Formats: sequence, C-alpha cells, structure tokens
Amino acid sequence: MKCNSLPLLALVILTACNNKTDKKTEKMNVTPPVAEKIKKELTVHGDTRIDNYYWLNERENPKVIAYLEAENKYTDTMLSPVKKFREDLFSELKGRIKEKDESVPVFSNGYVYYVRYEEGKEYPIYCRKKGSDASPEEIYLNVNDLAQGHEYYQVAGTSISPDNKLLAYGVDTVSRRQYNIYIKNLETGEVYPDVMVNTTGGSTWAKDNKTLFYTYKHPVTLRSEKIYRHTLGADPKKDVMIFHEKDETYNTYVGKTKSRDFIVIGSGSTLSSEYRVLDAASPTGEFKVFHPREKDMLYDIDHRGDKWYIITNYEAKNFRLMAAPLASTGKASWKEVIPHRTDVLLEGMDLFNDYTVLSERKGGLTQLRIMNNNGTEHYLDFGEAAYVASTSSNPEMDTKVLRYSYTSLTTPNSTYDYNMDTKAKELKKQQEVIGGYDPKNYVTERIFAKAKDSTLVPISLVYKKGFEKNGKAPLLLYGYGSYGASMDPYFSSNRISLLDRGFCYAIAHIRGGQELGRAWYEDGKMFKKKNTFTDFIDCAEFLVANKYTTKEHLYAMGGSAGGLLMGAVVNMRPDLFKGVIAAVPFVDVVTTMLDESIPLTTGEFDEWGNPKNKDSYEYMKSYSPYDNVEAKEYPNMLVTTGLHDSQVQYFEPAKWVAKLREMKKGEEILLMETNMEAGHGGASGRFKALKDVALQYAFLFYLEGIEK
Repeated sequence: MKCNSLPLLALVILTACNNKTDKKTEKMNVTPPVAEKIKKELTVHGDTRIDNYYWLNERENPKVIAYLEAENKYTDTMLSPVKKFREDLFSELKGRIKEKDESVPVFSNGYVYYVRYEEGKEYPIYCRKKGSDASPEEIYLNVNDLAQGHEYYQVAGTSISPDNKLLAYGVDTVSRRQYNIYIKNLETGEVYPDVMVNTTGGSTWAKDNKTLFYTYKHPVTLRSEKIYRHTLGADPKKDVMIFHEKDETYNTYVGKTKSRDFIVIGSGSTLSSEYRVLDAASPTGEFKVFHPREKDMLYDIDHRGDKWYIITNYEAKNFRLMAAPLASTGKASWKEVIPHRTDVLLEGMDLFNDYTVLSERKGGLTQLRIMNNNGTEHYLDFGEAAYVASTSSNPEMDTKVLRYSYTSLTTPNSTYDYNMDTKAKELKKQQEVIGGYDPKNYVTERIFAKAKDSTLVPISLVYKKGFEKNGKAPLLLYGYGSYGASMDPYFSSNRISLLDRGFCYAIAHIRGGQELGRAWYEDGKMFKKKNTFTDFIDCAEFLVANKYTTKEHLYAMGGSAGGLLMGAVVNMRPDLFKGVIAAVPFVDVVTTMLDESIPLTTGEFDEWGNPKNKDSYEYMKSYSPYDNVEAKEYPNMLVTTGLHDSQVQYFEPAKWVAKLREMKKGEEILLMETNMEAGHGGASGRFKALKDVALQYAFLFYLEGIEK
C-alpha cells in the first residue's frame, strides 16, 4: 500500500504507512501520529500540573494543523476496512430524508410563513404568502444561493419588520457562532449596506420599522455583552450602545414580548436573571428594570393585556407562575397564579388572549396544561409511556388553536393543531421517512436503574421487535447530564440504521439534567457533579445485569458536556464498555475554567465552580478527564471535534487524545476526527452533517463486526 507523503515535522511522527491487517481481529496494525511533548507547568493553589500538550491550542500554528490532519488520515486508514460501508451508510441515511420537503405554514402578522427544501439542495428556502395559502409564493431568502462558494454557511435570527417590508438576518460563514446581520428590502430585493458585525445573529424591530436592536459579542470570549440600537440607513459603526452587561458571568440578549408591545433586554447567568423593558413604539426611550437581579433567583416574563406574567423560582425550587400589573415595580407587586409543586417542574408558558398554556414536566415526562381564562383547565393526553411534547410556533395571541409538536422514540416528529375550545386535534404533518417506516415494528420502554445512593434513574430504550434480552445484542447508551438540559426520548430516522442491525438504543436520564425537576439538576452540578458520572455507570451496569447487553457489546456516546461524561466514565470504569464516542468533548475542565479568555468560561462558574477557589479547583481536578488519564487499558474510542468550535475549543479533545495515546495500554483503537471547516454543531447543510453520523455508526459496526 502506497502512502501519500506529508510534511515531516519535529512534533509528529507520521509513520502511518506500515499497514498490516490481522485477519482474526480485522484491526489495522498502523502506527498512530504522536504529538511532541513540550512541558508546561500550570500552578494554582500551590499545586502544579504538567501539561505536555498545552501548545496544541495554537490554532494558526502549521504544526497543529499538520497534527490534526495526520489524526484524520490515521482515522481514515484504521477504518479503511469499512470505507465502502461508511459510504453506503451515508447514502442510507440521506435516502431516508424527503429531499423535497416543506414545513407546516405558520400565520404571523398577515402572512403565512414556511420553509421548504428542494431536491438535492443542502439549505432552506424561506417563503411566505400574503393572507392565506392560496396567495402567490414569495421567496424572501434562498440560502442555497447565498451559500455558494462557502464551505460553511449558516443563517440565523430571521426577523421581519412590523410592516412586513424588511428582513434582518444573521450569517455565519466560519462556524464560530459570530454572525453578521444584513437587512433586505422585501419589496425590491435590495440588501442594504448596513451590516452589523460580530453579533449573535438575532435582532428585534421596533414598531417604527426602522429601528433594530441587536446583541454584540466580545471578539475574544464571544460573550454576548452589549445591546446596540441601529437606525436604518445609518453607519453601523455609529450605532448607539444602550446596554453593557459588565458582569462577566452573565450574557445578554434582546427580544420582544409575544404581544409585540415591548422590547425586552435580558441578562442571565446560570442561577440568576434580570430583564429591562421598553415600549416598542418608543425605541429611543429608556429601558426600565423589571426586577433587579438577585443571587439564585431566576425569572422569565411575558405580557398580555394589562398584566405581566412571570415564571420564577423565587421561593419555589420547581418554579411557579405569577402575575403583576404593567406598572410593576418588582416582585413585591407579583401575585401567585400557579403555586410551587414539589413533583412538577414548570418549564414555560405560551400566552393567548383567552388561554394560557403551561409546559410542565412530571415524572420525567413533558405535559401541556391548557388553562382557560374562565377558570377551567385540562391536560392534553398523549397515550405513550415515553414521549416528547412541546408547544411549537404560536406567534398570534388572538386564536383558539394551539400548534404543538409531538414525538417519541418510535413516533416520527409530528405537528398538531389543537382547538383549545373543542379539544379537537388535527395532525398537520408527520415526518416522512423515505423507504418506509412502520412504528409497529419497534418497541420502546421506560425503566429505572438504582444508583449507588438508591436514587432511581430513568432510562428510555428503543429496539426492533424480536430483540432478545439474552446479553448478546449490542446497545448504545447515550448521556448528557449538564446545565439542566433534559435529554428527551425523541425520534431519529438515523437511528433506524442501528435498530435494524440489532442495536438497542438507550438514553440515561442522569442527574445534571432536569428530567425529574430542579433538584435533579442541582444534584448533578458543582460539588455533586460526580453523581452524573456514577449515575451513567449504574445505568450501564443495570442494563448488563438485566441482559439487555454485555460489556462486550456495550457502547456509550455523549457530546460537549456529554463528552465530559464520556471522559470521566472511561477513567472510572474503562472495563465497562466495548467502545465510546465522545463528540466535541469538554475534557480539560480545570485549564478551561481558569482561562477567562475562552468562550463560555465566566458564565459557567455556577455550573462547574470557579477553580480560583481552592475547594472548586480540587474537586474539578478530581474528575477532569484530561487530568486523570492513567496508564491502563481504555475502551475503543472515537473522538470528534471542529477546528472552529466556539463552545468546546478543538484543542481540548486534541490534547486529550495525545495524552491518551501516550499513556494508554492495550490494543483498543483510539481515533480522532477533526472537521477542519466546522465548529460545535458540525457541518452546515442537511446532508453534510450526515457524514458525521455515518462515521460514528461505521465505528460502532466495525467494532461489532457488522459488515453491511
């Protein structure tokens, strides 16, 4: 086999050409890249850590790029036995997508809006019709045209002016989540020269149709820190800064109430929030603080009629609903509408003229509570043991129809209209799986594993009928467990490729998420973070003990903070898994949280702790995956990252892999794939992203010995 030559650099040994295949194991005997060790001492609180791979954070260093490319080449070489299978998987995944597709239309401010895709095209086409579906189509943004010549192209934050004549939209061509905002005249098609740079992408129009509010990001930390006011036609460099969030643990953003009557500036950290409001008809006026920020107090607001409605955890761990007059001067004027409940987490609200719809979570499952202003109420019935239900796009208040979404591990994503008066449901659209899909051929379960402290941890599972619980089947266990983010049992057409080849797919609803209420989150953060890891291990052992699988067929997967979970778990119990996929993993916890120039760091002290405090430093160091790599056997691992990742910098997984290569024992493979064009969310476009999924599945099938 001939090997293409690469630049020979001192830092890497690129001797990946000596390929031999062991017919018995079908593993490639290839020498992996080896990163140069350059000693760097990091001393805090009198404790010195040695980081030999710290230099890999030099994104512009040609040696770094060469190392990442060498790792990519090594991954391709090691998976060359399944190269054709990987290509077939991509075609299989793509083949399930309805290429010519269209979203359910949404009526807003006199127009019907929808997004459609054309056959063979990667990107969406934004469309609308005036008044009703019967009117002629207006294409107001064709992203396929805009994306020509770009490896990465992402549109976000589309915002239509109140008179329906102007469109503001954000564009990211690097995948760093730094958007430039453009303004387009929807009557003439002209894109104005006004360009707001380095923003979050979102923007909000005042009622005068010429004033636009937007959020500026710090150019280094990427923290959303300033709100600006732009006047149409003015030089964006002279835009007025109307708010600066100086607290580095907070981010700021701007939006509008559902009533469209108020512009709202929000400031938020992990455990505290604050809002400022302004009449949308007076854009040059002064914003008024709704309620000043308080430690450990979160609240969210919306407006209807002569009242403000507030969801808050003030004296209510699982949150409660309150109301206040328009002239509210703080929480002293708030009156309780729905009290706190220890067994129900209040997650959100959607206001209509005659109804209030609450999104709640009980027993780990989502539910929608319909409250009529006349005092009657009811819940929607969904009829499945494990599912996900949520309000969808409901921009209008003067309607009795609720648009909501429903899915489960076996039910494709479905959009319903629900008449809150008559209680009639209408299925507007269900995701179509090309090639055929029958949910009756698959089984979903919800079971509970007992954690080491006797806490019961939910697990959602799906498998194809005929699956036998005899310990011989492969199982992929997914986990996240951070930020209070609930990992709900949603449908994925991609997953069919696993299920039809005998896999069981499981989600461990571990602490650190919010599936079982706010306490579930608080028991998996800060100085209780290790509960997240031990819960996942206990779930894995439960599945083995109950013969859903065995250690020889058990795989684990997590991404971002879920990648931290993967890193911690393989350090604690490397013997438990056959293979692990860590996507864009946050694995160098201490170093990252000490570096306040890195995006997200300062805003997450309430999630992980501040290592400038000795107790936090010691606790974080005790589980940080990078700091706890040891000379022992690790499972087979696939690690993925993006060179332009703004959430978890590429050098965290790169350093982790380099250290694992140096220290690990055994013959298990260790692979890293860096997307050189993308960031945290992977490739842009609906098809390109499937290449990442095909890689992950090919890795699993390769280990499992599945050849087609």
